[in-house]
Amino acid sequence: MPSRDDPIRVRFGWQGIERIQVCEAVSWEVLDEFEEAWIHPREFYMTSEESFNEALEDIEHELEDRIGWFEENGMDIEAHRLEGRTKFDLEMLNEIGSCKGVENYSRHFDRREKGERAYCLLDFFSNNAEKFHGGSERYLVIMDESHVTLPQVGGMYGGDFSRKKNLIDHGFRLTSAYDNRPLRIDEFQKLVPQMLYVSATPGERELRHLAEVTGQKVPEELLHVGGGGGSRLADLKKRSKSSTMEETISKIEGVVRMEIRPTGLLDPEIVVKPTKGQVQHLMSEINARVKKDERVLVTVMTIKFAEEVAEYLDRNGIKAHYLHSEIDTLERTEIIKALRIGHIDVIVGINLLREGLDIPEVSLVAIFDADKQGFLRNERSLLQTIGRASRNQNGLVILYADSISPSMEAAMAQTISRRGRQDLHNQKNGIVPRTIQKALPTMGQEVGSLLAGTAGKGAKGGKRFIGKFQSKKGVSGLAQKFSLGAGMWNTSSSVLDNVSQPEFEIDVSEFPDTAEKVESNKIISKLEREMRAAAERLDFERAAQIRDRILQIRNPSN
Repeated sequence: MPSRDDPIRVRFGWQGIERIQVCEAVSWEVLDEFEEAWIHPREFYMTSEESFNEALEDIEHELEDRIGWFEENGMDIEAHRLEGRTKFDLEMLNEIGSCKGVENYSRHFDRREKGERAYCLLDFFSNNAEKFHGGSERYLVIMDESHVTLPQVGGMYGGDFSRKKNLIDHGFRLTSAYDNRPLRIDEFQKLVPQMLYVSATPGERELRHLAEVTGQKVPEELLHVGGGGGSRLADLKKRSKSSTMEETISKIEGVVRMEIRPTGLLDPEIVVKPTKGQVQHLMSEINARVKKDERVLVTVMTIKFAEEVAEYLDRNGIKAHYLHSEIDTLERTEIIKALRIGHIDVIVGINLLREGLDIPEVSLVAIFDADKQGFLRNERSLLQTIGRASRNQNGLVILYADSISPSMEAAMAQTISRRGRQDLHNQKNGIVPRTIQKALPTMGQEVGSLLAGTAGKGAKGGKRFIGKFQSKKGVSGLAQKFSLGAGMWNTSSSVLDNVSQPEFEIDVSEFPDTAEKVESNKIISKLEREMRAAAERLDFERAAQIRDRILQIRNPSN
């Protein structure tokens, strides 16, 4: 199966499929049983034979033109490289219908013109809206946290173009590879007939788009905001330094504000403290929260400082853990769960403690270097971080700074304004703010399922197999840390030492001297076949591991 190494055994009966089992690759012992198994093909793209042949001809014509261009410019090495690579791909396409990197030829298979965008999920929405709802524009796209998501659209296009430019310029790919790309921001926004941007801190691009589509005058500070994935830093430098987000929003009509919480919770109080003695002051505040069984988030500027602060707090008896981009995604989830449950009291992070983090147990958010100007401490970042303390009735934010930056001033002004509006609403309606109540999570629950390759349930409530979770790093350590899957094995021995062995039906009382020998011989026979298969695949490391396991079985005393 493409998605995992363990084979699947499907047992058929007179009525169809009776059992679906995942087995161990060497012994074929059953590891797990599922009600459903979703097995996806390696390639999802299909086309007619006629279109396929026309695409191959187009690729050949493009190759000839590109080789000619390289040779005219004295780039014979690049021409030779491109010719060898592309002809090999063409031969693979002719023989087996696919090749490595076939997506780079998608323009030819889609019969698109040069520079034309690729088909995407929005086309699917449009077609379904036309078929089922009477018009191709009768669908709505809701973009949550738009101040982050929309710039990523431009970033994806720019990053893809930059990466492919080097490949194309040096003869590794044809120029048609450019057209296998993400959408530009302008293409994305034109494709969406109805867009709802949702954000507590709307960005410049969304506000400009709203002004443009409604025929309003675009505020001056938004005139230089790029629409095609330009540099965000250049955009920010061109903006008027005196305009805050609140001032910009007030210049545009049509922005719907939903700032009153039905729970009655107020935005947190904000306190500014000097940087001198900040860690000692923070420790006293943390200890006060720990006594109340509440949690703390600490935001710093660098990975190294996050780790140092977490280790310092840990040495002083505070259960702390750092959280940054170098930690595996699954482990991040488990760390946040551990915070909610109370296994740890403090998380020290950088830029991950912002959007979408809803932890009602957190009553204190501390921000180091709050007066430092830049992306991590601009108005939007500060507002998002401050908002992490707004789920608790005792919410407090401490800004450690030696001065009040414009971003701090704008963020504090907005928070105080929202707090005042909510307080007035509470008084009018007799609402008493109460901390949000959420069920506590279970450590390792989702991770265990992902490591086992399951998700959701089958039609009758049984397990549904989807494939093997794979990650570049962190999974083995996470499994060991939380005793999941392979993590339950003893790390001092090899994985092969822990491979489940089959139980053969042998009457030991009848053959006491031969039972153990028969069992060992059968296991050795299976392992030898697997060893030879691994060697044929040129997987010599696995073959050597299996060889060592065979020797261990033959000589248990060693």
